[in-house]
Amino acid sequence: MRPMSRSVEPPRVLNIEDLRRAARRRLPRVVFDYIDGGAEDEWTLRANCRAFEAVTFRPRCAVAVPSCDLHTVVLGTSLPMPLILAPVGSCRLMYPRGEEAAARAAGRAGIIYTLSTLSGCRLEDVANASGGPVWYQLYLVGGRDCALAAIERAHKAGYSALVVTIDTPVAGLRERDLRNGAKELLSGKLGAMLPFVNQLLRRPRWLAAFLADGGLMRFENVVIPGKGPMLYADVTAALEQSVVTWEDLKWIRAAWNGPVVIKGVHTREDARRAVDEGADALVISNHGGRQLDHVAPSLEVLPEIVASVGDRIEILLDGGIRRGSDIVKALCLGARAVMFGRAYAYGLGAAGNAGVARAIEILRADLIRTLKLLGCASIAELDRSYVDVPADWLRR
Repeated sequence: MRPMSRSVEPPRVLNIEDLRRAARRRLPRVVFDYIDGGAEDEWTLRANCRAFEAVTFRPRCAVAVPSCDLHTVVLGTSLPMPLILAPVGSCRLMYPRGEEAAARAAGRAGIIYTLSTLSGCRLEDVANASGGPVWYQLYLVGGRDCALAAIERAHKAGYSALVVTIDTPVAGLRERDLRNGAKELLSGKLGAMLPFVNQLLRRPRWLAAFLADGGLMRFENVVIPGKGPMLYADVTAALEQSVVTWEDLKWIRAAWNGPVVIKGVHTREDARRAVDEGADALVISNHGGRQLDHVAPSLEVLPEIVASVGDRIEILLDGGIRRGSDIVKALCLGARAVMFGRAYAYGLGAAGNAGVARAIEILRADLIRTLKLLGCASIAELDRSYVDVPADWLRR
């Protein structure tokens, strides 16, 4: 008589860390570490998350909150919750048509999806997949003419804001990518690929899906005249040749008929310069700890920047968001909304569109629960009285 088989329930995805573990199981090491890693010692990567641990809550107890109002308005766009999907490059490595899958989840949730210049999907296809509000993030890779062509395409496709990233004069030293052979594996050159190819073979389902989706990565929105879309292997050198300066904002603003968001601000001086240059919003960001290591975590510099320019410009925060309580802390300290990248990238790597949708739902449910436990019925009511902040943050 054969023993009775026991059904095994799949592990429940309760939080973003669960999505991270699921992504690690599905993806080759080189792709998972591209999502998970940071620059050099990864101090800023870790500090972005630790900063939220340094801020504690001051709840209003014995308060009934039957429902919570999460609505906000960012650059004139009404959102059902203060969440924006940050630009994440090379999402087709994580899942077939990755940018489209992530945009579709954002659109169904009614929130903004921000498409990276370094996308494997055409910006028109991503806008169509979303069906909701979309922003386009701009690098100058490929030169001014490439950027102008992308700006025109984004405008025609219905992107409502242009996000100019200013913290990437060169690519940060991401040692995990170098050890894993990221550039070699995506070079298309067999000799360069061979020492690293075993990690791909260990994930045959991912590999089959990646090859079926076209294999070799090209950046479909960086079209080089006479050559076509830029190859993944060419992007590092291209970044070094295309530094964004404050002077560039003049022709970018002239070319773009809409709001301009400056991303990569983490000092009051740059915040004031962004305002003076006519930015409509800024994103406090250290690129998720992927550029200059040992800069202060985004949340720590938020009070400084709010005190300096918070009455003149909309301020968004990016970096370290893993819980709805993190979002609440950022709003208490003056952010209008938050951007999150890794949290949804883990979901994308784990399960495509469904994984991104789950990441959004986790943060939304966390946000509601945190507000109820704080005794606060609306995000519009949040302010610094709901939190205790390290004294040295306020003396900056």
